[in-house]
Amino acid sequence: EKIESGTSSGAILFIDEIDAIGTKRFGGDQSGDREVQRTMLELLSQLDGFSSNQMIKVIAATNRPDVLDPALLRSGRLDRKIELPHPDEPARAKIMQIHSRKMTVSADVVFEELARGCDDFNGAQLKAVCVEAGMLALRRESVEISHEDFVEAITVVAAKKKGSLDYFA
Repeated sequence: EKIESGTSSGAILFIDEIDAIGTKRFGGDQSGDREVQRTMLELLSQLDGFSSNQMIKVIAATNRPDVLDPALLRSGRLDRKIELPHPDEPARAKIMQIHSRKMTVSADVVFEELARGCDDFNGAQLKAVCVEAGMLALRRESVEISHEDFVEAITVVAAKKKGSLDYFA
């Protein structure tokens, strides 16, 4: 349906985690792969159907831009490409402080030092470090989270992170 100038205020179409259907195509024969590829082809077809004067803005989000099919990124399909880098060291320390503020943290915990060990972590992974550190303290039957709990939690989250990256590679 055509949108005429002045009759509509427009629309924003937001697609979160587009990497779930927008991964690079390959010659897989599994039925699940074919379904995902068909879904992506339909999405591409729909995106191509919007004209530039329709006042429809398409925004897609992913934390895995490396696995996106290049067809999604072609000119005219998405209105903007904005990359948000991983947090820097001071931001990582602050994020961990925020996610652990309701936890009982030992006085020996130095978040700035911990942040140096989380170089390529995003915000969700930093939160996972705090949760994992809390779980480690609980398993030890401790009433507070130690610096060592955080260090071990970083190792656990880094291993899970590497495992998930190997899955997509």
